[in-house]
Amino acid sequence: MVTKSNAKNLVVVQLSGGNDALNTIIPYGDELYYDNRPFVNVPQDKVLPIDNYIGFNPSMAPLKNLYENGNVAIINGIGYAEPNRSHFRAMDIWHTGETKSVGTEGWLGRAIRELDPRGENVLTGVNFGRGLPRALFAKDVPVASVGDLNTYGLFPDIEDDESRNIALNAFSQMYGGIGKDTIANFFSQTGMDAMKGADILRRAPKMYSSTVEYANTDISQSLKSIAQVMFADIGTRVFYAQHGSFDTHSGEIASHQKLWSELSIGLSDFMSDLKEHEKDKDTIIFLFSEFGRRIKDNGAGTDHGSGGVAFVIGGDVKGGLYGRYPSLNEKDQVEGDLAFNNDFRTTYSTIAEKWLGVDPESVSNGNFGMINFLN
Repeated sequence: MVTKSNAKNLVVVQLSGGNDALNTIIPYGDELYYDNRPFVNVPQDKVLPIDNYIGFNPSMAPLKNLYENGNVAIINGIGYAEPNRSHFRAMDIWHTGETKSVGTEGWLGRAIRELDPRGENVLTGVNFGRGLPRALFAKDVPVASVGDLNTYGLFPDIEDDESRNIALNAFSQMYGGIGKDTIANFFSQTGMDAMKGADILRRAPKMYSSTVEYANTDISQSLKSIAQVMFADIGTRVFYAQHGSFDTHSGEIASHQKLWSELSIGLSDFMSDLKEHEKDKDTIIFLFSEFGRRIKDNGAGTDHGSGGVAFVIGGDVKGGLYGRYPSLNEKDQVEGDLAFNNDFRTTYSTIAEKWLGVDPESVSNGNFGMINFLN
């Protein structure tokens, strides 16, 4: 296997459930924010200001520090026309890049196929979590899904190499034989890919050394696992994790701040780890959510809405504000929601061409232009 220690890495963190953009990057300088959010708001004196109009949620101090160091691009007003407020459909749109029809392949799956068209490395893409997000799915593209990297692998409890090789050989006979039809061939290849991937990934934690101590939260541990695999130089280019749920219909203030506190701490530690291993300029982290929330609160939380915010973080990112912050004026709203002003596929296209070096139109399902947030 040929590894690319200086290759560009993409880490994607999905904020599942619909992150409230208004309580993330807060328009504290606009009285309409407080008029519409009499109960679910962040007081002006608590906001971490970016300028005299918007600022970070107070739970995002570590991310604010990264922003001040020039490592965070804030992409305001991200979304698409005719937004969908269904979790399932909205996530499907973000995963596939198809807003009109139901997409069959994920944008990251298409990117991985461009990066490794022959499927030579079964670990070009790795998901840290259960199942396989649709963003990573594409025909003939192998992707590993890891629940717990420390216990991941085929027969990890067998310490004796000879015994383990016997077990692996039996597995290969079960799943690696020559199939006589399409289904048999599919399971044969899937089984062999799983065997190869598991055998490689199980070694990553033993190769890892760092002075960074990650918090004992799910997202911090996922980011630590990503670091372990990345630093093992096994050719993984695309890493995926999820954090949430951000579906804050009630009790939003406490739950939303807890989610962002955990994520911000985890991202700060991850960036420190990247710098320690000289990977910070070779890695970007993309944070997104399937939709935003309604402009008006419901008394305890916020309901499904549109108009969101995304973030791109990394040592080679041109930090700053991108896209216009959506207007809170009633005449500018879309059925009580924030109106988007830049298509999410513009960000996908930028990441595809400017970072991964692959065809942006193939990845994004069309020509959507670029945003200049990368050096």
